[in-house]
Amino acid sequence: MVAPATSNLWISTFLQAQAAEMGAANNTLLAYGRDLKDFAAWLERRKLGFAEAERDRIEGYLIDCDAQGLAQSTRARRLSAIKQIYRFAFEEGWRDTNPAIQIKGPGRQKRLPKTLDVPEVDRLLQAARHTGRTKGDRVRNTCLMEVLYATGMRVTELVSLPVSSARGDPRMLLVLGKGGKERMVPLSPPAREALAAWLMVRDEAEDKSVADGGQRSRFLFPSRGKSGHLTRHMFFLLIKELAVQGGVSPEKVTPHTLRHAFATHLLANGADLRSIQTLLGHADVATTEIYTHVLDERLAELVLEHHPLAKDPEDKG
Repeated sequence: MVAPATSNLWISTFLQAQAAEMGAANNTLLAYGRDLKDFAAWLERRKLGFAEAERDRIEGYLIDCDAQGLAQSTRARRLSAIKQIYRFAFEEGWRDTNPAIQIKGPGRQKRLPKTLDVPEVDRLLQAARHTGRTKGDRVRNTCLMEVLYATGMRVTELVSLPVSSARGDPRMLLVLGKGGKERMVPLSPPAREALAAWLMVRDEAEDKSVADGGQRSRFLFPSRGKSGHLTRHMFFLLIKELAVQGGVSPEKVTPHTLRHAFATHLLANGADLRSIQTLLGHADVATTEIYTHVLDERLAELVLEHHPLAKDPEDKG
């Protein structure tokens, strides 16, 4: 295959392939595009394109990014995009060599995600049962929170669930995740109970709406807005309100916090990383490994509790 003539064509062809072959999410493609265009502009100022750049130029670009004060995570992301486009170019025969293959990046700082302990989650779930202008709102809020904590779904996955997935008292839900990938997530008994209660309220309200000339919605959590379902923004506002009502610091609570709590609590109770990876829909187990701090704490606790040398000499009988 003949290499595209310009860097912009390289980028567009690469992104089209990522979308078609890898099922990359739109946000991922936009991020790749921004990072690669920045590198292309840097090369252009030096009268170069992707086809001519060698390893020293890529390293020079990364040094320049560092000098600009860009965050370590940003520099790591940009190098990742550069590595991927050059790997693609090499595989397509656009270049005889891959100039980025041996470049090591700054890495990423593994910051632990904010999470909640079990009593805090319990307070949020209780708050959902009593927060809302109407009984229907309270039943819906309870269902949202119970299902989110039971499954560890991303908020976008939750609010856009089709109502068909919840029919028939399911033990599992089919979730459409990033890149159009599907996965199954189990429902706990409280989540199934909350789901059944919400379906009754939802369907009754919809029947009345249809009788008045309205349309049926295909979503589990319908809304009159443009999307047709409850939005991420509305859920963000809701969960902050629940935090206040439940006596949990609002700074600790975001829509993603329940997902982190789900993973952390599972791991603390003996689940393995591979299972949690599958439930969360992570493409790579490396993404899930951020939760291993829980394992470290549990292993340290086990040693201190059970190892004979860890006991106080005065306790030995």
